[in-house]
Amino acid sequence: MRRPLIGMTAYAQQVTYGSNNLMAGMLPMTYVRAVHAVGGRAVLITPDDPGTDVLESLDGIVFSGGGDVDPAYWGAERHPATEVDKERDEAEIMLMRAALAADLPLLGVCRGMQVMAVVGGGTLHQHLPDLIGHDRHRAAAGTDPLAADASAYGRHDVITEPGSFAHSLIGGHTVVNSFHHQAVDNPGSFTPTGWCPDDHVIEILEDPSYTYAVGVQWHPERTADLRFFAALVEAAATRSGLKPEAFAA
Repeated sequence: MRRPLIGMTAYAQQVTYGSNNLMAGMLPMTYVRAVHAVGGRAVLITPDDPGTDVLESLDGIVFSGGGDVDPAYWGAERHPATEVDKERDEAEIMLMRAALAADLPLLGVCRGMQVMAVVGGGTLHQHLPDLIGHDRHRAAAGTDPLAADASAYGRHDVITEPGSFAHSLIGGHTVVNSFHHQAVDNPGSFTPTGWCPDDHVIEILEDPSYTYAVGVQWHPERTADLRFFAALVEAAATRSGLKPEAFAA
């Protein structure tokens, strides 16, 4: 029997290797390996030629990290530090709306959680240092350069809401890696269930009315703690009627 098929949003980027310089569909292999490690089968979804028909073949989907979300989606002016990718925004917002409408299990990672908030009618802070007075959600002077084995990432605590799905999955406290300068302001239809205790930045969103709709602001795919990925694959398998032995890691 097959493993649950998990789509992963990717981005288009100009790359050079050898004598080639071309546009490529890109996603760090850490995402792919995370899905495979917990028994799923990962496939990339690039932002070109977008269409919701791809969801018909999937058991679940990961909205991956990346650049900023265009503030035009919530009616704000663009901050000087904001850099947008119009093609990716359009593709992922369309896919997010369709995935939620179909109750397709989904996990938002970093930017992916921010897309969740925007699709849910919420808003984002465009540049965290303006709000909280520091840049420790990214690597900066005074942060831990060895956070989660990723030298470019910041490190901080996250606390979770008792009674939430996140609390049941990871307990009341964890330490995470992060790299972002946008963050969720108004979560829209989603419920915040995790925060950084030092500055109250929202770190987890969820909505228990769906089979699995969870977002995290950090990068678990770069760590050994893959519980959010494992829960996604489990939800995807259950929804699609796959037997556990078919996707055991």
